[in-house]
Amino acid sequence: MGEDQSKSYARGSLEPPVLDISVGDLLRRAVRLAPDRVALVEGIAESANRRRWTYRDLLRDAEACAQALLIRYSPGDHVAIWAPNVPEYTIFQFGVALAGMVMVTINPTFRRDELKFTLEQSCSVACFAWPEFRSVGMLSVARELQSELALLRDVHNLGDLSRFLDHQGALPLPIVAPASAAQIQYTSGTTGVPKGAVLHHRGITNDAWMAAIHAGGQPGSIWLCLLPMFHVGACVFAVLGSVALTGTIVPIFNFDPATALRIIEQEKISLMSAVPTMLLAMMQHPEFAKRDLGSLRTVVSGGAPVPAELVRRIEAELGVAFTIIYGQTEVSGVLTGTAPGDTPEDKAETCGSPLPGIEIKIVNPTTGESCDRGLVGELVTRGYHTMLGYHGSPEATAETVDQDGWLHTGDLCTMDDRGYIKVVGRLKDMIIRGGENVYPREIEEHLFKHEAVANVAVVGLPDYRYGEIVGAFVVLKEDAAVSAADLASFLRQLISGYKVPEQWFFVRDYPQTASGKIQKFEIRKRWEQGRYSAQPS
Repeated sequence: MGEDQSKSYARGSLEPPVLDISVGDLLRRAVRLAPDRVALVEGIAESANRRRWTYRDLLRDAEACAQALLIRYSPGDHVAIWAPNVPEYTIFQFGVALAGMVMVTINPTFRRDELKFTLEQSCSVACFAWPEFRSVGMLSVARELQSELALLRDVHNLGDLSRFLDHQGALPLPIVAPASAAQIQYTSGTTGVPKGAVLHHRGITNDAWMAAIHAGGQPGSIWLCLLPMFHVGACVFAVLGSVALTGTIVPIFNFDPATALRIIEQEKISLMSAVPTMLLAMMQHPEFAKRDLGSLRTVVSGGAPVPAELVRRIEAELGVAFTIIYGQTEVSGVLTGTAPGDTPEDKAETCGSPLPGIEIKIVNPTTGESCDRGLVGELVTRGYHTMLGYHGSPEATAETVDQDGWLHTGDLCTMDDRGYIKVVGRLKDMIIRGGENVYPREIEEHLFKHEAVANVAVVGLPDYRYGEIVGAFVVLKEDAAVSAADLASFLRQLISGYKVPEQWFFVRDYPQTASGKIQKFEIRKRWEQGRYSAQPS
């Protein structure tokens, strides 16, 4: 029997078929198809100094990395990488995959405590750290932590990867099962406690390939990746998507609009993935009008709402087909997407339809029953793309993936008759600021440490540039004297800068339920009505 067409259920196309392939074998496939095509370009401003790897070169270095890892560690071990977008990241990613080990990705803007938590919770046996990023001595911070972490045997300098690869002898590489774990990427749920989503080879290779095709990628595309490599949007969607298309990936070291525009012109970029904030920064930069951007064909964005007006502007001023993708870490990156030929309204107001081979439906969060088309419910999904689970958290895994294999996204959505979805809210209390996930509870817990703070509610506020920004609604202790600037400065010592609230409000109390739970939706509503006055920070 077919599905009830009145219900909010959709399945992606059966073509192309899902491949039973590992990350390492995806690279080997690209080498067979295009050994001498440039696979990887260093995304730095100085064109003369950009290092380049053909597919043959990339496989050679990745295999050397895998063998060096196997000298020290065993298949199945967890090895972490803490670095910005450097070519060594991609070499390491494929090296870990070929060695049958599990790569743990860590945000390069993390502070010491955030790094320690991730290394400890992931059970990493080694950490490969870049020497320095944004004036933070990453390598020295990681080495300081080594004595505090029982399982962390080594901290390596990723900036000196060539020395690590220079070893005697060649160990045979293991056969890596496509269903085995490939990466652990950290996300968070309703509790705000970071959880490591364990992603498998088959999931990330197919999701990246399907998403790249769905977004309009072509064989041989030259792809500029502006997203940080620790994200599924970069090391999965962009890197593996590019390799699946035997294209060229150019991950930019540290986003700067002038550098990005220069690279588009010089490297003849045909496909670009970025969050809306980055696109706006590029289009508003003085260099925008001076650069020849005629090679661009496709721009892929996600992670934040994009107004229809901005969609039209991007397509008109860049002369590209613009597509929107939607997903999360637990589903290997991308779940749905619009098509290049969709209307600006679809690209602004929907997140498109499911990728090939993926099932989605909208269910009542209380009963689990499928919703009628057009009604709001929780989006759930099933298919090759779902994670293996949360590392070390069987209870959290059981709460997210049910007995029938449906992964509960925590997002409130509707579905139309075409199977296109709209995200209307989140069960998970999460803020998406310019493509970065921000978890209010983490910020609230840190603010509670300040002696002047009696209570705090952190809420996402709509913003044209970032999609959402972080707003903090603070109740101060009686007779406390502290400014918003003081609290912002306090937080910057504890968490990454993008998590620090942009808007601060000192309030006397909060709207609450009868049981005393703060109603954040009501806070947001009152803010929209202009009932709160922001304090300068």
